[in-house]
Amino acid sequence: METTQLSRVLIISDNAFLCGQFIGVIRALNAADKAHFDFAYSWHNKTFTPPAAAEGFTFTPVKVKTEWERLVADYDIVFSIHCKQLFPPELVRGTRCYNVHPGLNPHNRGWFPQVFSLINGLPCGATLHEIDEHLDHGRIIGQQEVAVNAWDTSADVYNRVLLAETELLREHLMGILVNSYPTSTPEGEGNLNLKKDFDVLCHIDLNEQASYKDVINRLRALTHGNLNNAYFIDETTNKKVFIQIKLTPE
Repeated sequence: METTQLSRVLIISDNAFLCGQFIGVIRALNAADKAHFDFAYSWHNKTFTPPAAAEGFTFTPVKVKTEWERLVADYDIVFSIHCKQLFPPELVRGTRCYNVHPGLNPHNRGWFPQVFSLINGLPCGATLHEIDEHLDHGRIIGQQEVAVNAWDTSADVYNRVLLAETELLREHLMGILVNSYPTSTPEGEGNLNLKKDFDVLCHIDLNEQASYKDVINRLRALTHGNLNNAYFIDETTNKKVFIQIKLTPE
């Protein structure tokens, strides 16, 4: 009797929560009947801990820039899910690559989309797309916009985006495994934000003039749990003073 070859799938992620969500999707859809799944995280990530649901799945560090040839040989499909490594062109051309992106392409492509959405007012959400040789740029498989309230911080919006990303995986994973799914072209090139743009935002110039609205939006965009993002330099000690904001609707 002829047996069907299982697709070999690698999920590269530095987000343990999303890895756990992906495993939940695999099990709920019985996707393991269609593919063999391995997980990897960035080689420089020294603090990554696999989720509690990881039993039965392999997690290993990977450096895509130098290991792309092995990945092309070993896997039919490679997912980037909040992976802190840019896929080299050789990997993208050599096998099917997909990205689960925490932004509503083409708006605020690149780093921390929800941060820039809170500042520039562009739509926020999640996008599942094919990877091409540009950052967060390929043909779109699915998208889901999330609500943004006036009292939300970066963390509030990001948590909604994580759930939207999980829904996109649940909706489209089987189609990707069998290589049968519709796509659409992004509506224009949009805008791209890099790590250096985020770093500039974090430094608050006390002499800069701005409206209360702009100040509040910038501070809530940079407030993410206990992370020290926004700061100003104390003129007396020359030390950074970190800022967070709390917004409470009535």
